[in-house]
Amino acid sequence: MNESPSRILVVDDEPSITEFVSYALKKEGFYTDVVDNGEDALALAMQNPYDLFVLDIMLPGMDGYELCRRLRAKTTAPVLFLSARDTELDKVVGLEIGGDDYLAKPFGVRELIARVRALLRRGNGGDFPGTTHAITASGITLDEDAHTASGESGEIDLTPREFELLASLMKSAGKVVSREDLLRDAWGWEYLTETKTVDTHIKRLRDKIGAAGYDPGLVETVRGYGYRFKQ
Repeated sequence: MNESPSRILVVDDEPSITEFVSYALKKEGFYTDVVDNGEDALALAMQNPYDLFVLDIMLPGMDGYELCRRLRAKTTAPVLFLSARDTELDKVVGLEIGGDDYLAKPFGVRELIARVRALLRRGNGGDFPGTTHAITASGITLDEDAHTASGESGEIDLTPREFELLASLMKSAGKVVSREDLLRDAWGWEYLTETKTVDTHIKRLRDKIGAAGYDPGLVETVRGYGYRFKQ
């Protein structure tokens, strides 16, 4: 029996963050709604059975702490705080008022998704213990839990950044992934680098794929757009 995708509400007033977070969550298959203030978040929470809330602390008007208190009066769904304030006191306050986890900015895609999955498992709102997250395409299997990429020729020795690039490409196998999206996936929401950095890392990724006995041409260049992993 297939479980329906979890529904997540993201509350943050910084467009760059909400764009990044919603992009990452939707790419993982979660239903995601976004609002930029606590009042709208409460209204949506009254109308929809969310499985998880991702809250910024510094919100206009009602802050994330107060929003969490009010949500706790209505739902037991997990709350993940996002904040640029990374002090022990901030974390303690967030957890004491009902928050379940705390993620400091800046953060990367994999860390965000790992925290979300862990909270959903804990709340039985999404993944369940024992669920694996593996992708297979063109004879290569990428295991996100074990952080490995392997096939009949053996394991491909990848750096964390190369692994993130390969994961982004394999999840969209057969489709073009832009350099901008690859930057966002592999470098996080606060990437401060040029798209040509992606080209350099893609070359290294191809070299690693070839060195492990696979076809480096599995990662194709689509001129003017980005890269594509063959299905």
